[in-house]
Amino acid sequence: MNAATQRLAFNEPTWIDTIAAWLLALLWILPLAYAVWTAFHPAEYSTRFALAAPLTLDNFRRAWEAAPFARYFLNTTLLVAMVLAAQLVLGTLAAYAFARYEFKGRNVAFALVLVQLMVMPDILLVENYKTMARLGLVDTLVAIGLPYFASAFAIFLLRQTFMGIPKELDEAARVEGASAMQTLWRVYVPLARPVYTAFALVSISFHWNNFLWPLIITNSVNARPLTVGLQVFSSVDQGVDWSVITAATLMTSAPLLIAFLLFQRQFVQSFMRAGIK
Repeated sequence: MNAATQRLAFNEPTWIDTIAAWLLALLWILPLAYAVWTAFHPAEYSTRFALAAPLTLDNFRRAWEAAPFARYFLNTTLLVAMVLAAQLVLGTLAAYAFARYEFKGRNVAFALVLVQLMVMPDILLVENYKTMARLGLVDTLVAIGLPYFASAFAIFLLRQTFMGIPKELDEAARVEGASAMQTLWRVYVPLARPVYTAFALVSISFHWNNFLWPLIITNSVNARPLTVGLQVFSSVDQGVDWSVITAATLMTSAPLLIAFLLFQRQFVQSFMRAGIK
């Protein structure tokens, strides 16, 4: 077996794969690099590069003063925490039932859960708005998060994990006098901690960046998240100041970038353990 065949047999990256990966990485990093450059320099340097360009934090100050960012950050944090808590609780209970209980129609019910993964949320915008209006929840954080409380992805991911846990642990817990709920919270949940971390990152990232549904369901600053609040910087009447826009964008995306950098190892390992590519 020659060297080329060995690389293919063991799935080792070739020099073409390496070059392609570097080109893709460069393509993805350029917008972030431009945003960082523009945000930390005066407006006149937003379209040109100069080594002697002065650094400034004035763009961040102007962005913070142009919109109620403190309120937007609070709304987004509360929204993300509320949705994540509901998804973890409901997803855990449903996944445990699908993984460990035999009941009539279980496979059909789980198939319906998987079908939900194929439905784009945008298709349900009109019906969701009508439902929130009937409930009197328009322009509230609850209205933004309620359609996402039950996550099919969380149910699927946790079910796969729970099915990989030996049933002998259930029997040992029952012998010790633990109820079904105690077995779930004291045995299954701790063993699935890496999966919870991975799903939390996915959920937080999605709802932190979600724009269309919050835009439709909110009317005031009191309920708007960060993504909707960024609209104030693209006003046609005031013109477009890219330095302020990029500064506001960096303030909005910084928490997600920091969270991913801190938990990227757990994120990758948890999906590998769950058998998902």
